[in-house]
Formats: sequence, structure tokens, C-alpha cells
Amino acid sequence: MAASPISSESPKLEGLQKHVAFFDLNQDGVIYPWETFKGLRLIGSGVLLSTALSFFINVGFSQSTRPGKFPSLLFPIEVKNIKLAKHRSDTGVYDTEGRFVPSKFEEIFNKHANTHPNALTYGELKEMTKANREPKDLTGWIFSLVEWKVLYKLAKDKNDLVQKETIRGVYDGSLFEILKNEHSAYKKK
Repeated sequence: MAASPISSESPKLEGLQKHVAFFDLNQDGVIYPWETFKGLRLIGSGVLLSTALSFFINVGFSQSTRPGKFPSLLFPIEVKNIKLAKHRSDTGVYDTEGRFVPSKFEEIFNKHANTHPNALTYGELKEMTKANREPKDLTGWIFSLVEWKVLYKLAKDKNDLVQKETIRGVYDGSLFEILKNEHSAYKKK
């Protein structure tokens, strides 16, 4: 039986599902590595980074989103179960059910935005990932560090800052459409 279609505009989607729905290019509820790759390319990631990230993301999260199912060498990620792939050593902006927690989002800036109240520098992002590390959680540390480094690379502004609204857009998934539109407009010039 095929999975039901999912789009980022669907009112049924919760926070973490909205975050990943952009990468479900055919909207079948499953994200394969080639969709992750294409989605990353659409938002301006280079070929090598997109290749590495699609492998890293799908291998890292596939099995946890497919409880009770035999591992698949196609490394699919099931959007409806993405909350099961939530890793430790993160910001806590998504709760264990994958819902957005506004107070945890604000906490990022209250604790780490030392230079600008509504933006983070690269150093502040690194310090934040360090502050969120849980003991003996190497996998979580790595996932968190990679996520934030990629965000910085793709979404920093001309002043090398990642703005608060940009980070909010990552959490609700809207940033990916914005980056896709910007990247598409840039390629047309």
C-alpha cells in the first residue's frame, strides 16, 4: 500500500514533519537519498556536499523512522515517523513528538545571541552546539554540528550572520522554499 501524499502546506503536518517535507519531492511520504540530494541541490548546496549529506542523512535516519521494518538498502525516511529520528544533543526546539516549542526557540537567542539579539554568528552557533552536547553522545554531537554548519553555509546573510527568522524558517520548513527561489533566480542571471 502506498503512503499518503505529504506536502509542506498540509495542515496535518507537525513541526519536524514540516521541516523535512520539502525533501519529499514526489510527496509520497517517503524521502529517498536521491530526493535528499535533489532537494539539497535546489537550495544551493554543491554536488559534493549534497552527495555526502544525502548519504549521511538517509543512512543516519532511515531505520529509526521505520520501526519494526527490515532495513532497506534504499535508506528511505518516512516523513510521518520523523519524530523517531530526533537525536540527542540538539536545541530541544522540537519536543519528543516533533512539535515546535517556542520557548526553546527563544532560548537559543537568549543564551547564545551575544553579538546581535536576533542573529547568530558562526562562533555563536558553534558555542551553542557545544553547550547542547550530552555526555557520551557522539552521534548526536556530529548530527547537530553538521546541521548547523550546513545551515550557516547555505543561509548566512551578507554580514555572515544567521538571522532569527532564517532559523525559524529552518524549523518550520519555509526556509527551503526561500532558498530554492533565491538559488533559482541566481542561476537565471
